[in-house]
Amino acid sequence: MRMVKEAEERKNEILDVAERLFTTKGFDGTSTGDILEEIGIARGTLYYHFKSKEEILDAMISRMMERLLENAKEIAARKEVPVLQRLTLMMLSLNVGAADFGQELLKQMHKPQNALMHQKMERSLLAGIEPLITALIKEGITLGICQTDYPQEVAEMTFLYANTVFDDLMEHTQEEKHRKIAAFTYNVERLLNMERDSMKSVIIPLFEKDDNFSGNERIGFSGC
Repeated sequence: MRMVKEAEERKNEILDVAERLFTTKGFDGTSTGDILEEIGIARGTLYYHFKSKEEILDAMISRMMERLLENAKEIAARKEVPVLQRLTLMMLSLNVGAADFGQELLKQMHKPQNALMHQKMERSLLAGIEPLITALIKEGITLGICQTDYPQEVAEMTFLYANTVFDDLMEHTQEEKHRKIAAFTYNVERLLNMERDSMKSVIIPLFEKDDNFSGNERIGFSGC
């Protein structure tokens, strides 16, 4: 058992150092030699856990997703917070780009050569987040806030729609950003058969935290 624990600790140590180096020097600018020097281990020890630098990146993204999902679960469980606000906050918590560990990984996932990995991570995240969104929708139905015969399908559609619409929000003008957000709230309300503007009062304040409206508060798994 001790050997297993030590192996897991070493693996996480490698990921921690790689994460820091990838963030500061970039993925292409970091070599396995840099990681070895930082930790002070032999090359064989590194290759025991990871066969390549790309495999390290893959493991980092998987670990990052686990953090995002854990945070989303905590938000969904806050029963003292109104269900619509929990739904919105949970979706916002999936913003990889705004996370302090996500910027460099986000750049890597946008590269054409990482398209397959990108797709795999989106599917994996959807599998983890869909039950949480579905549960909140069902709670809203019980409370009489919304109505749909297909809560699971609406949950999936909402997640994928949010990813598509808000993935490049920062690249748009102020007017375009507001229009996208307005369209998102309108269409989600239609999907859930909600009263007009019932989501608007929850979503808009979360996006417009200041007058600059930077667009950093994107919904969904940024980059997907």
